[in-house]
Amino acid sequence: MIMRVQFCKMKKLLLTLTLAILGCVSPINVTLGNATPTMTPTQESAPTATPQATPEPGTDKNPLILALGVSAHPTTQMVDAGTVIAAYIEARTGYRIVTVIPPTENALVESLAKGNAHIASLSAFSYLLSRENDSVTAIMSSVHSGEIFYGAQFIANREKDFTSYYDMDRKENTAEAATALKQFEGKKACWSGTVSPSGYVVPFGVLKQAQVQIRDGAFIESQPSVVRAVYADDICDFGATYIDARELPALEYDYADVLDRVVVIWRVPNVIPYEVISISNSLPLEMRRVIQRAFVDLMLTPEGKSAMQTVYGIDELQIAEDALYTDFALYVKASGLDLTELVK
Repeated sequence: MIMRVQFCKMKKLLLTLTLAILGCVSPINVTLGNATPTMTPTQESAPTATPQATPEPGTDKNPLILALGVSAHPTTQMVDAGTVIAAYIEARTGYRIVTVIPPTENALVESLAKGNAHIASLSAFSYLLSRENDSVTAIMSSVHSGEIFYGAQFIANREKDFTSYYDMDRKENTAEAATALKQFEGKKACWSGTVSPSGYVVPFGVLKQAQVQIRDGAFIESQPSVVRAVYADDICDFGATYIDARELPALEYDYADVLDRVVVIWRVPNVIPYEVISISNSLPLEMRRVIQRAFVDLMLTPEGKSAMQTVYGIDELQIAEDALYTDFALYVKASGLDLTELVK
């Protein structure tokens, strides 16, 4: 009897050991009486790869990307001129530079935001959108006729019952916008285009800021057309153009009395920027300064000036101060227009 009991105990012990061994090989559920213990093997973690450090910007493995002028069909001349600019910046800075040609302004802004471009010339709205995205900082401003900004003006036919608040002799407004433009309340404007800074967006922003409500305007293709419409006095009550669209030779040829018949009611200060050379905020500050200096030196060479004209249509540059563009941003914001819709 004792031997039978011992044999049963040994048999039970062997079964337990066998199951334990099997449990080390694979998960297994065993029913012993009312309990159902579960055995799960220990799982080893998979080895993790050591992350690779991002190469320094401006090196062969991580070159800086210079965006050339926006073009769906770039010319050989543009490509060759872009090579001249890239080679010069490389030589002056020691940074590796490659070039790309964005097909649209939208594509350019997106590339700057994603780090797929580092240096670019931006139009007014493209720059503002990239600035709002905190993608770029302005390093150089394009200069036209000695200015880096231009303004806009409200014009009307002399026969209209409007008062001019602009002194042509002193070249200054004689009243604030809220006073001068209140007379346009409920009137109809002629605009040159839906994405024109001076012919629509900024003047519209000035009106909104002055709380002047106007009727839906007429968009008539170009700023000379706005002057013609105001001269004819058969489409709208007033118009907006850059300063001073009335003096275009074609208009003076067609209408000898255009400067007398079409009067300036009020002028928007020069706040609209010409093209802006901008650089990615992802680059270190010192690198941005070195590249800025390279552009200054580039414009001192005949080859550099020619290349910049070919690629960007820029004849002259001066060092930019990013804070100078704040007023332009305020007028665009006041317009209530969607900035993303102004970048094509």
